[in-house]
Amino acid sequence: MSHYIGILTSGGDSPGLNAAIRGVGKAALGKYGMEVIGFRDGFRGLAENRSVRLDGSSLAGILTVGGTILGTSREKPHRMLVGGKEQDMTDAIAENFKANHLDALVCLGGGGTQKNALRLSERGLDVITLPKTIDNDVFGTDVTFGFDTALGIATEAIDRLHSTAHSHHRIILVEIMGHRVGWLALAAGIAGGADVVLIPEIPYDVELVAEAIRGRVRSGRKFSIVAVAEGAMSKEEAAAMLDAQERKAKAGDKEEKQRAKERIKAIESGRINHTLDLAHQLEALTGLESRITILGHLQRGGTPSATDRLLATRLGSACADYIHEGRFGVMVAARGEGTEAVPLEQVAGRRKPIPLDHPLVETARSVGTNLGD
Repeated sequence: MSHYIGILTSGGDSPGLNAAIRGVGKAALGKYGMEVIGFRDGFRGLAENRSVRLDGSSLAGILTVGGTILGTSREKPHRMLVGGKEQDMTDAIAENFKANHLDALVCLGGGGTQKNALRLSERGLDVITLPKTIDNDVFGTDVTFGFDTALGIATEAIDRLHSTAHSHHRIILVEIMGHRVGWLALAAGIAGGADVVLIPEIPYDVELVAEAIRGRVRSGRKFSIVAVAEGAMSKEEAAAMLDAQERKAKAGDKEEKQRAKERIKAIESGRINHTLDLAHQLEALTGLESRITILGHLQRGGTPSATDRLLATRLGSACADYIHEGRFGVMVAARGEGTEAVPLEQVAGRRKPIPLDHPLVETARSVGTNLGD
């Protein structure tokens, strides 16, 4: 009897998603004779039963294509907008799981997807996930697919910015994605030779950053490249955020907790122009003209790197093996040159920040990169 597996992509798009779909699909079809059904636009497609049969012809030619042939969304099964109102669509998803005779559901996504997959697993669905995000912040895996491609793009951007910064004797700040972790900014900063790298894990002192830039000027280097992770915070901002988070954790009633949530939201919303504000501060403190470059979604688009294609294919094919073995409620993690099935309970709701003693941090300090502290 044929086994039927469903597959969906959820959250932000990322290089390597199509490679992963192909890896799961080709291994499931060719190695185990399974039937593969794709659901469009993430969990919403499953809730609305919008599906497409994935066969050999559907999977042909997608290895090198960016984005996702299935489409994606950030919809959550338990909080989905229907008719202008949020509704819990978990029951509808469970019904469509049964209606399509699915033996397993494969969810490709980042941290939010891992949490949503766990909810479905707890509802009784046989679920398995793959870790995708350019941020590299999914807990429990060595690396996520999408990270390497984004790293290459960010590094090339820093390379190109060096020439204009040098020519005009400017400070150029380049804002790099990463959500609330600094993997992408730190790695790209080191690879691109940035003079300053600011990451969320190490709150910065703007005076120390400015002094590092002034030191470069005194030594005859009248330009600087500052790589800024989108979640980077000054020491003052970090202290305010920590206080708000502690107040939320210790809140004795709903009103107190709500006030703490609003405080956190206010701090986050006040940081929309964070990189621009930092550029103005450094210009005033150093006397050098400052410019900013925000890479934004450029980092998520385009052809996946060979490394990401290999990783996504490896994880995808291993996913088919785990399904065949009946191992569900797990994430297929990259572990060394192989894979490991990590229980979703250990992954969901956890983030993977850069340890302060990580070799990348030590490397940056060894080559004289200023980290703002």
